[in-house]
Amino acid sequence: MQETLVAGFRGNPEPTVFIVNVIHAHEGKQEEAFGLIQDVVHYVAERKEGFLWSNLSKSTDGKTVVNIEAIAGEGNVEEFFSDPVFLEKFRALDTVSTSEFHTYRVDDLVLPRRAASA
Repeated sequence: MQETLVAGFRGNPEPTVFIVNVIHAHEGKQEEAFGLIQDVVHYVAERKEGFLWSNLSKSTDGKTVVNIEAIAGEGNVEEFFSDPVFLEKFRALDTVSTSEFHTYRVDDLVLPRRAASA
């Protein structure tokens, strides 16, 4: 039986690792860049156990796309990039953008004070 996963926030930080991809689209290529990273993320979501969730966003100025992706651990990055299909899909972004990604570990979760008093 497949477990249904639900996204949500918790009052304390979970030991989560995040990948943040910042994709700087070439002029007029934001939609294409979004579609390409969306394809990458869906590929990973369907095949990689280390994938937890992703949030894909487009800037309102039409210049960037951001992928904030939660993964089980730092080792998943190497696992993803060792997959030749993943690598081909990810490199397709180079045709419409420049991009960078960084790996982060949650150290603190800050919620509004008003939420604590409610």
